[in-house]
Amino acid sequence: MDLGLKDRVYIVTGATRGLGNATARVLADDGARVVVTGRDGERAEAAAAELGPGAVGLAADNADPASAQRLVDAAHERFGRLDGILISVGGPAPGFVADNTDEQWQSAFESVFLGAVRLARAATAVLGEGGVIGFVLSGSVYEPIAGLTISNGLRPGLAGFAKSLADELGPRGIRVVGVLPARIDTDRARELDARSGDAEASRAAHEALIPLRRYGTPEEFGRAAAFLLSPAASYLTGIMLPVDGGSRHGF
Repeated sequence: MDLGLKDRVYIVTGATRGLGNATARVLADDGARVVVTGRDGERAEAAAAELGPGAVGLAADNADPASAQRLVDAAHERFGRLDGILISVGGPAPGFVADNTDEQWQSAFESVFLGAVRLARAATAVLGEGGVIGFVLSGSVYEPIAGLTISNGLRPGLAGFAKSLADELGPRGIRVVGVLPARIDTDRARELDARSGDAEASRAAHEALIPLRRYGTPEEFGRAAAFLLSPAASYLTGIMLPVDGGSRHGF
């Protein structure tokens, strides 16, 4: 199936590793041009180099108010256009209500929530018909995840913002989508399992609750996200797609 990605231009934040990197790789492999970002400029450049000549790596912190416009400008300067953006950021600090500090909440709000809003606004200003804005969210949009209280507080609100944005941008032919990973085999998932004191037992317990009985791979997530960002998904907007092996049991 031709996803129609050839020569289209995307920004993918948080793309030096994990879910963002996996999505950027699928986009690049299918002929898209990609601006990949990460807080560490050297890692961003290295990630882009692995993707080939159609990628450029830039240092960017989603919490920095100046990052959004700088990335949009960079896409136009390097590739002459922008067709879409995938807003991905590392998960906020884990913990329960009594554990998380005001500083952790504030930091997460700036990077996970407000940073994403700024990036979406900056992209909205330049995207034309056929453009797309994607958010990497979490299964916590639908159901709280024990030990991830900050994520449980912020992700559903960002999903609400995405849904409102989809309604506003639809008449302009711009789509807005969310991708909801659950247990994908990334550094983040391994860190969360390790917090239990027995990483193997934690993983086995989580896998037992997943209908497919395993963690997903970053590549599986990347393929799903790339499809949603592609012209092949041209009639999909305002949706939240779980990529979770069936972990969400509701309809």
